[in-house]
Amino acid sequence: MVAYTSHNTTCFDKESPAISFVGRHNSGKTTLIEQIVAKLVECGYDIGTIKHHGHKGFDIDIPGKDSYRHMQAGSSDTIIVAPDKMARITHLHQEPSCDQLVSTMPNHDLVIVEGFRKSGLETIEVMRKGNTADEECAELFYYGAQHALSPELDITQIRRELVQSERFQNEAPSVQETLLHQALLNAQQQLEKMPQASTVALATNIEQAHKAAELYDIPSFDINDYEGIVEFLIRHYVRPRLSVVIQAGGESKRMKQSKALVEFMGRPLLCHMIERLAPIADRLLITTNEAERLSFVHNLYPQMNIELLPDIYPMRGALPGIASALSGAKTPLVALVACDMVFASAHLLAHEAALTHKLHVDAVVPVNKHGFEPFHAVYRRNECLRAVTAALKEGKHRAQELITRVNTYQLTPQEARAIEPYGGYFMNANTPEELAQLEERYRSLYDE
Repeated sequence: MVAYTSHNTTCFDKESPAISFVGRHNSGKTTLIEQIVAKLVECGYDIGTIKHHGHKGFDIDIPGKDSYRHMQAGSSDTIIVAPDKMARITHLHQEPSCDQLVSTMPNHDLVIVEGFRKSGLETIEVMRKGNTADEECAELFYYGAQHALSPELDITQIRRELVQSERFQNEAPSVQETLLHQALLNAQQQLEKMPQASTVALATNIEQAHKAAELYDIPSFDINDYEGIVEFLIRHYVRPRLSVVIQAGGESKRMKQSKALVEFMGRPLLCHMIERLAPIADRLLITTNEAERLSFVHNLYPQMNIELLPDIYPMRGALPGIASALSGAKTPLVALVACDMVFASAHLLAHEAALTHKLHVDAVVPVNKHGFEPFHAVYRRNECLRAVTAALKEGKHRAQELITRVNTYQLTPQEARAIEPYGGYFMNANTPEELAQLEERYRSLYDE
């Protein structure tokens, strides 16, 4: 057996998903977040947090300590490092946006933000019984729901609807209407912190808020239902585990040998692909009908726990290969990559996975002037496996059958280039001559 040497895999930062918990002062956001973070960590997830203070002048340093003395001396950016933690204190000329902050916190399974209502993030609204502002907000929220007003609640609109209503003009207002009107007049600024179109769930122990959520078809949880809220976050927001499957079927007639073992940059092409894609993989799998010949990868990359998957269907074709990949990958999301796509982009695949999760679609498949690129795409495993199985039973073998049977987001060339501007990631090699051309191009770009 030939002894191969592994190269270091490329470092790669994965964008962290994020959600914000919002509410009025003393609504119980911090207490709730403490419990949610602890339970998510118990489940094995890596969680980051952001707290929006909202007021100037807070201090996290201690007068007299060295870091404090650095700042007092005029340092605008101080980092404190210890063996087990690090902190950074930076003077700002302008408050950064929530998006900017989240972008500095990669590789978390979820970032939980406290506050930043206008960040553009989806939000969980927190309302606590006994907090006057929350109870007024719940009454107004319920009024809006009863009158089919938009969830993008506008205080002026609601006040106009309420004050100009026939009942309010011609009859004695109800106790609820009177309270609402008084709240709108006396506490308008406080009540502007209302559930909006970005609200995806409520955490509350106020009955009116639960009723409003039901009318708006928004999930609502008791403010102490930590397990229910955690389950909701895991299902919809925590980054799903991603399997990367390299399709290396076996002998290629046009290549005249196994594509996985053909030499590229002095080593088997498969080694190049593993090292290029491993940084984004929670599980790394290779579909092959020559598992014994490829078993060297276990010794070469022991830390990766690479799995070699045999074909589960006797017939050849794109769709049977996809079926083998989806069947063997047990994670919610699966990235499929052809073994001969030497410029396959981990950045682009990670973006496709994030879109699949964020948009709640079954697949994100790039499309260009040549059509779909099903072997540089991300699929939701269960839904796509069902579609593939049904298509195969009908005698269909083309990858297009899967793409047209599931909820597919077509990633445009413009979107792809915004993530990976160099292009070339869909180029593949079917002959020795094409592989040589790709190697020459690769050397011109990456060789020192």
